Amino acid sequence: MRVLVIGSGAREHALALALSRDPGVTAVLAAPGNPGIANVAELFPVDAASADNVVALATAQKVDLVVIGPEVPLVLGVADAVRAAGIPCFGPSAAAARIEGSKAFAKDVMAAAGVRTAHSEVVDTPATLDEALDRFGPTWVVKDDGLAAGKGVVVTTDRAAARDHAAEILENGHPVLLESFLDGPEVSLFCLVDGETVVPLLPAQDHKRVGEDDTGPNTGGMGAYTPLPWLPEGSVERIVSEVVEPVAAEMVRRGCGFSGLLYAGLAMGAEGPAVVEFNCRFGDPETQAVLALLESPLGEALKAVAAGTLAELPPLRWKDGAAVTVVLAAEYYPSTPRTGDVITGAEGDTVLHAGTKRREDGALVSAGGRVLSVIGVGADLASAREAAYDRLADVKLPGGHFRRDIGLAAVEGRISV
Repeated sequence: MRVLVIGSGAREHALALALSRDPGVTAVLAAPGNPGIANVAELFPVDAASADNVVALATAQKVDLVVIGPEVPLVLGVADAVRAAGIPCFGPSAAAARIEGSKAFAKDVMAAAGVRTAHSEVVDTPATLDEALDRFGPTWVVKDDGLAAGKGVVVTTDRAAARDHAAEILENGHPVLLESFLDGPEVSLFCLVDGETVVPLLPAQDHKRVGEDDTGPNTGGMGAYTPLPWLPEGSVERIVSEVVEPVAAEMVRRGCGFSGLLYAGLAMGAEGPAVVEFNCRFGDPETQAVLALLESPLGEALKAVAAGTLAELPPLRWKDGAAVTVVLAAEYYPSTPRTGDVITGAEGDTVLHAGTKRREDGALVSAGGRVLSVIGVGADLASAREAAYDRLADVKLPGGHFRRDIGLAAVEGRISV
């Protein structure tokens, strides 16, 4: 199989790396890719969000499978265009990608499927904002009802801060989604979905806030770990049966069956799993940790979804132990990051590139907010953490910052359902 990966972040680096290790994959191509992905794939400077350009590249390169990483091309219908050209594609249709692209659509699907989620209300005019805010609290959850790269959410006990964020979203021309606050630790569960067939991957936990002890503003994710030692036995099966399968069936019923990776972000409270959000693609940075433990050939699994034969795929095999990924971010992130700083010590397969580029003189420099994802694998979570932070100590980025507590609460037994 010749496989084309669409995207340029650390998630795509993790996908390309895992695909390069699949004996059934003869070539990995990436568009546009990044300097790290260039070590395992041939790069093409193509706009990931352009259906015409992606189809032209996939056709010219005679690829057997296109794997779309980011949400924007999926919401814009790039997967539809690839399939219309007769090329197998891993990634949902634009109609199915609304599960992420429109939180209001996702709420409607969950209501019809009987899936537990937060009570919510959409506000589309400033005139009704204050009245709506009064119906929520004492913790307000304010979301942009569109794609916001993981940063459109504010969770706060400060009504004024909630109002300011909502007003800014409305000013930008987007509706606001207000939600009730869900209790319990968060779980990210990725599932391969082919119509009504659901195959879960390992559960992971993301760390969204920029600061240690979950302080500061939300980010796209500062690190993740898998598996979750505190998650009660049978929880994954329960999430699949109570959340993912009913949603997948409801989408089939609506004529927009899901084909690809459905990401359920959940709060595991006393009453069981409740959905915080759905994403229509692999999550970043959880993918970097989850794929580090995958033993089964990734290309075979993704091709089975694209071909509609997921039900025939052998059970996935996983390495024992744990994996941790820690994000190294540029100075000032998640505000406007400083870029152009030289990076050293980022060689090897345990450092995945996100916001990097090559300068004309060949130097590797920062080119985004989240610059690198550093991975550690170990016999248990404590040793995986140690491996990740030991490797990160060798990486140098002026002004770079990272959280030192990824997975620490789980190691110390401070998380429970």
